[in-house]
Amino acid sequence: MRIATWNVNSITARLPRLLAWLESSGTDVLCVQEAKTTEEQFPSEALSELGYESAVHATGRWNGVAVVSRVGLEDVVKGLPGDPGYEGVQEPRAVSATCGPVRVWSVYVPNGREVDHPHYAYKLQWFEALRAAVAGDAAGDRPFAVLGDYNVAPTDEDVYDRAAFEGSTHVTPAERAALASLREAGLTDVVPRPLKYDHPYTYWDYRQLCFPKNRGMRIDLVYGNEPFAKAVQDAYVDREERKGKGASDHAPVVVDLEV
Repeated sequence: MRIATWNVNSITARLPRLLAWLESSGTDVLCVQEAKTTEEQFPSEALSELGYESAVHATGRWNGVAVVSRVGLEDVVKGLPGDPGYEGVQEPRAVSATCGPVRVWSVYVPNGREVDHPHYAYKLQWFEALRAAVAGDAAGDRPFAVLGDYNVAPTDEDVYDRAAFEGSTHVTPAERAALASLREAGLTDVVPRPLKYDHPYTYWDYRQLCFPKNRGMRIDLVYGNEPFAKAVQDAYVDREERKGKGASDHAPVVVDLEV
């Protein structure tokens, strides 16, 4: 079984690439982030023509997540229970579903913007709600994973230059403590292998030639419980999909399971 996560940075803009990638990669379940569309405008019909069902939580121009599956789609939950909301609004940042023998969450963790910004406090609160929401499944016997854009680099090795991020979000002790707390709920960081260079970055800014210079970050993560982690046969970053015209600024992270 092949499961992937991909921040597509607008599914409308990326649709031709997405459909071609699904066909060529043989992916069974894809967790999508930053759909940037409404549920009504989500390309469910185009995906259905390839044999995929879609569970979508999206409300418009920003955010938006989905689980796309060709191995079944049951027990869908839209939204994060206990979501603290931002400025009184609960944003579409989480959706979960059971796909065959595996249950997954697709999550798009708040960016945080700046350390002294209210969005940063919201980010940490959102992590707390996520931990509470997934604790039961994380401790269960069924393969379970939380996949998505976490907007946190787990270690200094997960950014191309730690000094370049001094004073910025994504690398602060509080954010990394939130990741550690999530792992303590019974989840393991399934670290993928890179297809090029020595570290599996998943995101490269569009600006300043970051991708050609490999100035990246590993912020798209797969956190699986023990049954999930034990079933992993391979995991890699499909860096090739970050290349060329019309690419997302994130690459898919692919995990192969024996379940």
